[in-house]
Order: sequence, then structure tokens, then C-alpha cells
Amino acid sequence: MEFSKKLVNNEIFLNSELAIDKCFDVGIREFIVEKIKFQFYYVTGLCDSTLSTEIFKQLVNKKLSNDIDGAVSNVLVHFQVDKVTDMEKFTTGVLAGLLGLTYEGAAFGYLIDVRSYPTRGPSEPDTEKVVRGSRDGFTENIVVNTALIRRRIKDKNLRNEMIQVGEKSKFDVCLSYVEGIADLEVVDEIRKRIKAIKVSELTMTDKALEELIIKQGFNPYPLVRYTERPDVVATHLYQGLIAIIVDTSPSVILAPITFIDHIHHVEEYRQTPLVGTFLRLIRFIGIMGSIFIIPLWYLAVLDPSVLPETLKFIGPEELGNVPIIFQLLIGEIGVEFLRMAAIHTPTPLSTAMGVVAGIIIGQIAIDVGLFCPEVVLYVAISAIGNYCTPSYELSLANKISKIFIIISTHFFKLPGLIISTVVWILFLANMKSFNKRYLYPLFPLNVKDLLNSIIRFPIKNEKDK
Repeated sequence: MEFSKKLVNNEIFLNSELAIDKCFDVGIREFIVEKIKFQFYYVTGLCDSTLSTEIFKQLVNKKLSNDIDGAVSNVLVHFQVDKVTDMEKFTTGVLAGLLGLTYEGAAFGYLIDVRSYPTRGPSEPDTEKVVRGSRDGFTENIVVNTALIRRRIKDKNLRNEMIQVGEKSKFDVCLSYVEGIADLEVVDEIRKRIKAIKVSELTMTDKALEELIIKQGFNPYPLVRYTERPDVVATHLYQGLIAIIVDTSPSVILAPITFIDHIHHVEEYRQTPLVGTFLRLIRFIGIMGSIFIIPLWYLAVLDPSVLPETLKFIGPEELGNVPIIFQLLIGEIGVEFLRMAAIHTPTPLSTAMGVVAGIIIGQIAIDVGLFCPEVVLYVAISAIGNYCTPSYELSLANKISKIFIIISTHFFKLPGLIISTVVWILFLANMKSFNKRYLYPLFPLNVKDLLNSIIRFPIKNEKDK
């Protein structure tokens, strides 16, 4: 609906759409300057009261001429001021925290950016800590998040495109990429998918947006990467990736992504190249060990003949009162209990909870014959390897794959282990993230990129490349 030059008609529509009489936090402020009526619409808590009051003062003290629009424009000396003729867009802007201004005789309205969202400081994210490096992290404010990225990428080719998603919620989604480096076909595809979303709300923010644009169904493996570190996003943007920032979420989505991208960590670049390569290899060994150490040990229990003489000591001396397969599955589920309990337990109590659950309960389970000691040992080693995974989503997906391989080994022994592993690799090799192979640069093989994925080479000057 378009603005009318009669303020009373606009007022009836806006008061109804904004529910002025029903919402205590949505307000209207009226002024009469030289017999011309002005109206300001705002949302308490989202508008900066100091900036708003300053605008009110300047307008009241302004001497209006025949060019009212020009006089008002001279008052609005703020960074972002938009003139709109659509009242729907006007109400959406007001509910997003903008200060709305309209006056008698104007068939339009102003949206003034005086937003001051309630937010926390950009502190270091708990899930991506480093020994050395920056300690800032994304917040729930999309403006702060884009500023943290812009601070690191002072590049004229950096693009931040704002898109609104949700028929009712009108969530702001920012598409960030470096023009000239990012694949514009992928950028267009992501932009097209975001604009094609038809939902009434997006309260689960980035995760809901991911499911709407990826549509991966019950595939457990993440086809995008989440991060809360601005330096990680800046690095990936210069590698050609696209960042998707959703308002009210401290996580940023990176795409297209590969399996290798999920296991790289910023700590590798805070150490010398040799140490960084060592950390990368240890992390990769830990992740692979978390998947295969239990199936390999269980195969040795089922068929000791596969072990050479030097490794005959592997295997439980006492099987316990519960079949080994159930001990392994109970142990894997128990580790997930611990993980979920740690998330929901207050920080001062989490250490005590870990001691009680991990040590006391585990020892008692061995003493009563529920578990054999080796099961507890290998489940713990597998869990530690799983925690080495920088990507929380990838670690959960690997857990599901590990259970699948364990069950296959139980029923078919060595053929089951081999076939399930091959199926797992083929499954990953056939996956794509926006037309990028998930196991790239291994499938398809690119030796140069594969070496760069395994070895942390020294940083070079452009002239030395």
C-alpha cells in the first residue's frame, strides 16, 4: 500500500499494522513544526534514544521553508536514511529497529537507522579457542558481524548483500563474498535459493536457513561449515568461499565446503609451518582413529586370527556378562550422554559431573561386570579422537558412521568392515556442496591442493609465488 499525502490516512493504516494500542514497546511521537504535523514511529529497546532525541530537537528548532522535504533531509544527517513510498516496507523497517518519520503532505516516509540492538560483546567463542590469536568472535548482531569481517578485509571487492527472508519475521540475511575470487555462478545459485524461500518465520535462524537452501534430507554430513570466528571467515572468503550471515545468530555459514575444510583449524596458522603440519596430521589421525579404532578392535575380538603374533595380546581376557557388541553400543551412547550433560550443566559443575560420570561410573561398571576394561579404554580413545574434530557437526556425523561400521563388522566380520568402509567412502565421494565434490581434492584428485590440505606450507610474498 502506498503512502497518502493525507497524514490521517497513513496514521490509521500504520497504527493498525504496528498495533500501537496493543504493544507497549511500539510507540508514536508527534510534533507540530510551523503548523505541519510530523510523526515518528519507533520500537523501544531497538532504537538509540540519544540519537532519536537529537533528531527530535533538530527538527523542532528547524525553520521550514517551501522545500519541506529538503529542510527535513538536512536534519537527517545520519549514516543511512531511506525514503520509501510503500507503507508495508515502512512498517517492516520500524519493526526492525529503524526510526520511521512521515509528515503531512508527504506521500512517502523516511527510515532512519538509529538502531541499537541489545547485544553482548564480541568475545572468543568457546568451541573455537586458540592458544594465540584474536579473541573476538561473532555476536547476535548482524551489523557488528559484518563490521568484524570488514575490519579484516579492507578490500573494495568485498560484497555484502542484504536479503530479507520470512513473510512475517523478515529476518535479515547477508550474503558476503569477494568479487573476482568467489565463483559468481555459486553466488548466484545461493542468492537464488535464498530469495526462493517461502516461509512465515525463521526463528531458528542459520540452521533453518541451511536446511531450506541445502535440502540434504537425512544425510548426517554437514554440507556447509559453521564458524564463530571472524578471522576464519576472512580467510575462507579469500579462498573463494561464500559467507551467509543471519541476524540474531553468532554463527556464520560458509559454502561450498569439503570434508578437508571441516578438519582444518585456525591454530595451525598460529604456529610455525612444521608445527602446524604436525598438528594437522595429528588431528587427521585422531579423527580417523575415532571412526575405525573400535571396529578394528572388535574385529580382533570376533576373529583373533587376523592379528599377527606380536599383537595377540589385544582382546579382552574376560568378556563380561554383556555381549561385546552391546557394551560398545552402550559405551558410545553413554559418551553422548556425557556430551549432552556437559552442554546443559553449568560451567562450575561440569568438571565435577565429568569426574563422577567418567571415572566413578565407569569403574563401577567394570567392577560389576557390565563392561570389560578394554571396552572402556577404546571407547574413551575414540571419544577423545572425536573431540579433536574442529567441526561439531562433522563429529556427530562421524559417530553415526562409526556405529554403522561396528554393526556391519558384528554381522559379517572382516568382509563387513571392508564393505562398510568402502560404502562410507563412496557415499562421501558422491556428495556435493553446491557442485563441489565433498572429498575434493582427493576425489577428483588434485595433487597440488591435496598437498596444501595436508602440509601447512610457509606463507609467501606474491612475487615469490
